[in-house]
Amino acid sequence: MNADHSLQPSLSQPDLPLINPTPSGGDEGGLDLTQVLGAIRRKLLLVAGVTTVVASAAVLKALTDTPVYEASFEILTKPVTLETQIISAANPNTLSNQEDVVAVSADEAKLKILTSPRVIDSVVEEIQANYSEDISSGEIVGGLSVKPTSPDILQVGYQHPDPEIVNIVLTTVAQAYLDFSLEERQSDILRGIAFLDEQLPQLRSRVDSLQVQLESLRQSYNLIDPEVQGQQLTQQVGTFAQEQLNIRVQLEEARLLYANLQQELNQQGETAASSLLKQETRYQSLLDQLLAIDTKLAEESILFLDGSPEIQYLQEQRQNLLPLLAQEGERVERQVASNIRELESRDQALGQAIGQLNQRIKELSSVARRYSDIQRELQIATDNLNQFLSKREALRIDVAQRQTPWELLTQPGKPRASAASVKRNLMLGTVLGLLLGIGAALVVDRLSSIIYTPKDLKSISKLPLLGIIPFNEYLEKYGPAASVATRLRQAGYIFDITNDEDELQAQASTPFVEAFRSLYASLRLLNPDRPLRSITTSSATPNAGKTTVSIHLGQAAAAMGQRVLLVDADLRRPSLHKQIGLRNNKGLTDLISSSDLEMEDVIQQVPLDENLYVVTAGTLPPDPTKVLSSQGMQRFMREVETKFDFVIYDMPPLLGFADAYLVGAHTNGFLMIVGLGKVKRFVVEQAVEELRVSGIPVLGMVANGAQESSITTYSYYQYYNQNGQVQPKNQEAADNRNGLISSIKDLSIVKSLTKR
Repeated sequence: MNADHSLQPSLSQPDLPLINPTPSGGDEGGLDLTQVLGAIRRKLLLVAGVTTVVASAAVLKALTDTPVYEASFEILTKPVTLETQIISAANPNTLSNQEDVVAVSADEAKLKILTSPRVIDSVVEEIQANYSEDISSGEIVGGLSVKPTSPDILQVGYQHPDPEIVNIVLTTVAQAYLDFSLEERQSDILRGIAFLDEQLPQLRSRVDSLQVQLESLRQSYNLIDPEVQGQQLTQQVGTFAQEQLNIRVQLEEARLLYANLQQELNQQGETAASSLLKQETRYQSLLDQLLAIDTKLAEESILFLDGSPEIQYLQEQRQNLLPLLAQEGERVERQVASNIRELESRDQALGQAIGQLNQRIKELSSVARRYSDIQRELQIATDNLNQFLSKREALRIDVAQRQTPWELLTQPGKPRASAASVKRNLMLGTVLGLLLGIGAALVVDRLSSIIYTPKDLKSISKLPLLGIIPFNEYLEKYGPAASVATRLRQAGYIFDITNDEDELQAQASTPFVEAFRSLYASLRLLNPDRPLRSITTSSATPNAGKTTVSIHLGQAAAAMGQRVLLVDADLRRPSLHKQIGLRNNKGLTDLISSSDLEMEDVIQQVPLDENLYVVTAGTLPPDPTKVLSSQGMQRFMREVETKFDFVIYDMPPLLGFADAYLVGAHTNGFLMIVGLGKVKRFVVEQAVEELRVSGIPVLGMVANGAQESSITTYSYYQYYNQNGQVQPKNQEAADNRNGLISSIKDLSIVKSLTKR
């Protein structure tokens, strides 16, 4: 298809940064002030009505209320009286020295007691007995107010329609409260005395029992002080242990000498040289004689033969000495053995003595522990007994006090009428009515189940929110004519065909235009590697603005250099040609049903948009579903994707029709348009569920008609475009302008604008 581009001026778009169309804040939950304010704005009449009704009721109540009389008095709840000071000075052990004990403080518990039946019943009996007034405790409690005005002052007030009853009740209540303070102090002290009297016999019995145990323990073990006796026994054990150690050293030495002596005597008794034998004179004398005979025998053996009488005589002398030497060695051996036995006996005796002493120490340690435990318990019991006796005496002194702890600071005043204030009731009623009205507005808005904000749409659909299109009051006011005039303004021309020119000119610089550029940028960023070639746009219900979104989305894509084709596939109520200002003589149905038409015959270029083309719906068929599901439709879709960079199919609503599903299955994705403030939650949920079941890839949602004025990214753009209108810069542009104005004026859309 060869389209003639020479008749259209080149469009210049502002170089603006793309913004993220998906709101990034406020997704964490909690109170959303934007939603609250939006609900109040939508239900402003309801809020105003509820506020007016409640405020009027409050004023009416103030005007019709019966006067109520009120009076009050004050009580000083000081903790110390004169009697308390005298008693505390006389006896430091009394409770009067402890303000936190003797003081009857007006804490929260005491305030509840003051209005409880415990006090109020006595007031009722007193009033009935002295004044013969028929009044119940409920009436007194209902009109009585008790509140602290400072840490030591209570203010007591009473309200009643009868001023005389106000005086009677306050006078009786004042005396009852003073009596209560004294009774409260004395009751606490009396409870303390009763407790002490109950505990004293047990403490005395405990002290007596411990003293008996301590005396019995001393007599059983013959003890005065277990600790001193233990030290003495420990010293004795140490002395015996040292002595035993010395004996064992001597015993070891004796055993060693005995072993050496036996070894020498057994091996060669006549030549034994033991140190012990050397100390024995008799043994050494015999040994010396034996050595002398051996010497003489050695000398004689040189002169005489072994059998000579001289040699035999010497040998006989030697044999006679050997038994004597052996006997002397045995005697020494027996002496050493006897010494060893003696040392062993001493060691054994010392061991027994040490064992007995250790056993005694062990027994004494157990006794000392028992002794110490009993003595400690006796000390504690004695101290407790002494303290209880001192406290009882002090409490007996405290209970003798008769002066009331509380003091009447101001007498009950004269009752005065306190009618409700009209001004105050009006203010309170207005505030209450405003709160109730806001609550009712929020409830009604919630029950209406209509989606008003992009946040609600995102939470319900669970789909990406690709764009938020702000509400366009000019488009709402002028309809399709505003779109044509806006495109003429964007092209750089002054289009003087209406008295509302300033309003129409402002559309070129509103966030409405920029929202579609951001929407197209979001679509491109869904898959940067494989850009979208075709999408299907539809809505859950009619009048959601799907055709308007399709047109402006196509304009945004065309302004970015893309060849864009808008296909009006709504074969039931086509409106795309009306929005743009084109004729619908030949369109999609004519191309599919006729073999004589070529694609170039039905494609029309949009005036003022160089890269934007349109295929209108054409003749309405009796069965649109059959046309959209035909082979011709599929061939058409394949062919246009090869000739254009971006194809947008504008479809009928989803619910109730299958048209969008038939076309959407052959495109790159589905874009669902939701008109905020026009569709209910369950409708969107149903549409999303049908899309999920169909398996068609859903790109995301577009919130159309957002009322929030939260888009401020375009402030700089508006600043740079508010200084004047752009005029053509040369004669050629001026000539093109005149031709465009002539062609635009021929459109029915411009004619409708001129009539306004």
